[in-house]
Amino acid sequence: MARPTEERNQDATVYISNLDERCTEALIWELMLLAGPVVNVHLPKDRVTQTHQGYGFCEYMSEDDADYAIKIMNQIKLYGKPIRVNKATSDKKNLDVGASLFIGNLDPDVDEKMLYDTFSAFGVIVQTPKVLI
Repeated sequence: MARPTEERNQDATVYISNLDERCTEALIWELMLLAGPVVNVHLPKDRVTQTHQGYGFCEYMSEDDADYAIKIMNQIKLYGKPIRVNKATSDKKNLDVGASLFIGNLDPDVDEKMLYDTFSAFGVIVQTPKVLI
């Protein structure tokens, strides 16, 4: 299902993260097909374990289809986990900037979605927030 990166339409591609280990390319294809015609699905695999790494990419026929997928698929639960769907970016300058944050003393009512919604206002969240009890 994967095509070389240079052949992909970056503007029509979405980045999908927080995927459960049980997800397959075929399952993601069927799910993302609900938003529009899918051209390609790719879940990068770990070289040692040969399992996907919890994220992937879905290329649509058009940028409008990709935008629609972001609107309707972001935060839906798949195997009990809310998946994240955002615009894919190949902007290399963003790869060097980033931080891991620890936020302590949280109210017991704070969940991962609340953290995601709060901090996504400051930029793209690369890894799903985790609430540790």
